[in-house]
Amino acid sequence: MKMNNKDKHQETEVLNDAPEMQNETNEQVSNENAAENVEVSTEETDNMTNAEASFEKKFNDLNDTYLRLMAEYDNYRKRTLREKADLIKNGGESTLTALLPVVDDFDRALANIDSAADMKAVAEGVELIHGKFVKFLASQGVKEIEVKGKTFDAEISEAIAIIPAPSEDVKGQVLDCVQTGYTLHDKIIRHAKVVVAE
Repeated sequence: MKMNNKDKHQETEVLNDAPEMQNETNEQVSNENAAENVEVSTEETDNMTNAEASFEKKFNDLNDTYLRLMAEYDNYRKRTLREKADLIKNGGESTLTALLPVVDDFDRALANIDSAADMKAVAEGVELIHGKFVKFLASQGVKEIEVKGKTFDAEISEAIAIIPAPSEDVKGQVLDCVQTGYTLHDKIIRHAKVVVAE
């Protein structure tokens, strides 16, 4: 079968149009893919934007909590230091207030000592004041350390003199207490100064 020129021309046009059609089809597919990519990309961007906003909100919340905790801790530290300073400054107030009646007794004794006819009564009064003072110290937890006649212990007393022992049975013992030692709630606040027999 012979093709005439007209048929050849149409076939050529069809063949020539085929790449254009192919290009158009490729372009359409490309545009559709691009549209899908844009949609996917928009979704991803929206998701990323939401995630960023969520992370930023969480960061701001945590940062705010951290700053508040730091401020609370700083306030607590300042308040504690202030309370400690007040305690150091005024801690002995109750002790000193309880000591004032003893001072009053001493003032009365000193005021009457010159005009007193009976010195034995004055001595008894001073002994009463001393007893009251010792009782006050005991109520505050202060106790006298008993060392006289006991074996010398360097933990509770300080030897200021060593003399020869009058007999073998008192060797290493405390013969005399020059200055009384005291404990405060079983803690030594002053060591006794003693004379020891060697």
